[in-house]
Amino acid sequence: MDPYQEALDYIYAPARAQHRGYGTAAYDLSRMRRMLARLGDPQEGFQAVHIAGTKGKGSTAAFSEAILRAAGHHTGLFTSPHLHTFCERMRVDGRLIERDDLLALLERCRPVFDQEPERTTFEVMTALAFLYFAQRQVAWAVIETGLGGRLDPTNVLRPAATAITSISYDHMDVLGHTLAQIASEKAGIIKARCPVVTMPQAEEAMAVIRAASAAVDAPLITVGPAGANADWRWSEPYAINVRGQSFDLQGPNGASFHNLRLPLLGAHQLANASAAIALTSQLADHGVALSPTAIAAGLHATRWPGRMEVLGQRPWIMVDGAHNADSARKLRDAIQAWFPHDRLGLVFGASADKDVRGMLEALLPGVRRCVVTASLHPRAATPTDLGALIGALQPRLPVTAAESVAQALQEMLVWAGPDDLILVTGSLFVVGAARAALAANGRGAFAADDWVYASDPLPPTG
Repeated sequence: MDPYQEALDYIYAPARAQHRGYGTAAYDLSRMRRMLARLGDPQEGFQAVHIAGTKGKGSTAAFSEAILRAAGHHTGLFTSPHLHTFCERMRVDGRLIERDDLLALLERCRPVFDQEPERTTFEVMTALAFLYFAQRQVAWAVIETGLGGRLDPTNVLRPAATAITSISYDHMDVLGHTLAQIASEKAGIIKARCPVVTMPQAEEAMAVIRAASAAVDAPLITVGPAGANADWRWSEPYAINVRGQSFDLQGPNGASFHNLRLPLLGAHQLANASAAIALTSQLADHGVALSPTAIAAGLHATRWPGRMEVLGQRPWIMVDGAHNADSARKLRDAIQAWFPHDRLGLVFGASADKDVRGMLEALLPGVRRCVVTASLHPRAATPTDLGALIGALQPRLPVTAAESVAQALQEMLVWAGPDDLILVTGSLFVVGAARAALAANGRGAFAADDWVYASDPLPPTG
């Protein structure tokens, strides 16, 4: 067997073996601490910022790392899931981990992992990332949580600052059925006297974050739109086109930034970028000096594909990893406000454990044709089930089922006219498959070094 595929099989094995309930029986930080101790506590070898949230935490992490790198710091970035290759999850100075380096890491760690038969896949991934960053002697690592925060394996860190991005309903079966319960899990990353940045939240969630930060004397820094009662306030976006958008930002103590250019579309990205600026600005006491030039350069250089990403014209082709009802509504609003088109065609696939009805209720109004499909992922909802749900929600909408994302795209491309918009969404796994299909048939606009050309032989599992 190919050594790289064998390594992936080992890493994914716990996730494929069983679905674990959320709780201390399955997610035990003491197990994570034991593994890290046997590896020499690599998490002590770098400084870190820690980011939790339902939506936007990956974008905020990517923005934060790019800002720190533009300011001259040696950086690491740990995110999940990935679009095309496992190597996306661990980056140093913006570069994906090489497969040979991953194999060497796993060879070093495997005896330690084998001592913990109850280990989870994400614990293995986290330990590998921490050891990689320590070996590469990064100065600052930007770490995104996986699930929740309180019991997440990344929560063994002692960060210099934390951030909690937008909280909405997702993973309710494990995190709770109210925003307060979900926020309580996310707020578990807040540490004593460690600054925490938060973007606008529903009051139910915000009350939990306020209480959690006050309980441990953690300074709370807020970001919000112009006119809000927030420490950092972003303007309405301007200069919007398929390559991105611009905005201004006002901060405390007279801080002011103008004409900040983002390569990502959507009003929600203003919140994510503002949170990244506020977060990295908390690191001044740790020797991080951020000039306006570094902040602007970092934002502009951020690489985070699959989020309102335009991959084709005539017809327009957009992919977006929205995978809950709140993110689907934000996607719909952004398209309606900023993306003129004739007819809207939807290619949709989702994980069966998501709020599929909520996403479809947000997306279907205005759709003229829909093709449902599934990614090659064990949790994917079947096209048959998706088609039946859409038929119940919109009985007159033409909807067909495709066995693969590539087939779904081909059907939609035959249907679409030059001024129509084809939207592919519902899951990052579907987006990854769509990008791969477009690259294979030459329809997508991809740079020569795009990660799509380094795709793994098997799809991601989480």
